[in-house]
Amino acid sequence: MLPSRARDDLAAITAAGLASVSASTLLRRALQGGDAPVTPGRPYTLVAAGKASAAMLERWYALVADLPHRAIGVGTHDRHRVPDDVEWYTGGHPTPTPESVAAADAVLAAARAVPADGRLVVLLSGGASALLCRPVEGVSLAEKQQVTRALMHDGRAIDELNCVRKHLSSIKGGRLAAACQGDTVTLAISDVVAPVEDDPSVIGSGPTVPDPSTFGDAWRIVSGVADAAAVPASVRAWLERGSRGEVAESPKPGDPAMRRSRYTLIGTRHVAMAGAAEDARRRGYDVVVMAPPVLGEAREAGASHVDAVLAAANGRVGPVCVISSGETTVTVTGKGRGGRNQEFVAGAIDALSRAPRPILLSSVGTDGIDGPTDAAGAWADTHTHGVATAIGVQVDRYLADNDAYELHRRLGTLTRTGPTDTNVGDLQISLVY
Repeated sequence: MLPSRARDDLAAITAAGLASVSASTLLRRALQGGDAPVTPGRPYTLVAAGKASAAMLERWYALVADLPHRAIGVGTHDRHRVPDDVEWYTGGHPTPTPESVAAADAVLAAARAVPADGRLVVLLSGGASALLCRPVEGVSLAEKQQVTRALMHDGRAIDELNCVRKHLSSIKGGRLAAACQGDTVTLAISDVVAPVEDDPSVIGSGPTVPDPSTFGDAWRIVSGVADAAAVPASVRAWLERGSRGEVAESPKPGDPAMRRSRYTLIGTRHVAMAGAAEDARRRGYDVVVMAPPVLGEAREAGASHVDAVLAAANGRVGPVCVISSGETTVTVTGKGRGGRNQEFVAGAIDALSRAPRPILLSSVGTDGIDGPTDAAGAWADTHTHGVATAIGVQVDRYLADNDAYELHRRLGTLTRTGPTDTNVGDLQISLVY
């Protein structure tokens, strides 16, 4: 049997993990250690883009005495806690909006205005790829939205999605730094877990770092989309032109324009796992942290994760807390609603019912938003399958329709945290007794 404290412990351990990667905490640590991103008395321009931008701006103004000559921010929701003198844009995510284009235009103009002896400071976090969007000439915003949706519907990983975004963009793939005559300093929070973990060229589609991907890579990705009609003709034409060398490539490693750019990673999924682990130990759990990222098709990864958790807890008397993180994908074939964390947990329900030890498992997006829903993720335990059967809920039917949100709503197993103003991927907590 699961102890009565299990759900409370799960919530507290999860909250500790999220708190450890809050934008405010990460930026405070970065500003207190290492090289200062600004020089006292030297003018600079400040840009914040991503899900953590509002919190990063708030913390920056609280900790840095020298105010920027100009400040621009773009995030996922209306300005809150953002200083009044910041030019604020509410962009779209995961699909860019006209406000995303307006933000990108403002940021590019600000970067071009930085003098050779000036500095551009960029506070970057996950979500910036959609929030800063300036399509190339000949590709409309609607067409870029269409190809973005097609790639996501295809279950493409973030590196492939961002490769295409970079080659349809005037700001991504190092082009922002290239537009700046002065120095560029970037402080980044990573939501990238694979194939190259914390790859600067993938975080926010790498607006201030060299881009190793090519037009040829982007062309191969869109050519492999299952629904070929979902890729606009203008997108195909542009990428074909780039593949033939008729369009200038994004700045590559060694490009002189990139020598003025400095990049510092200030937050990752490992920080979230360490924060959760510290709290779990304080609560008396024997902690196992699984370092490799949790990847793959969400429902399949959820089912196999139960075995991985049991293997990690094997030989330990318990209670055991197994902590993992990563980012799965969902191939959408149904018409339901949900997110990868909800589908991950739904995929684990059957395996949990057959586990030889009581397990309580959860998976949440560290940004507090799982897909187009109001939930951060979901949880399930050894008894969830039995509860579903008792109320006439067929888990497989909901999975077949990609309707994990409705499944968990009926079971009462949704996890809601609200937007967290950060993003380092997904966090899984499993308690084994």
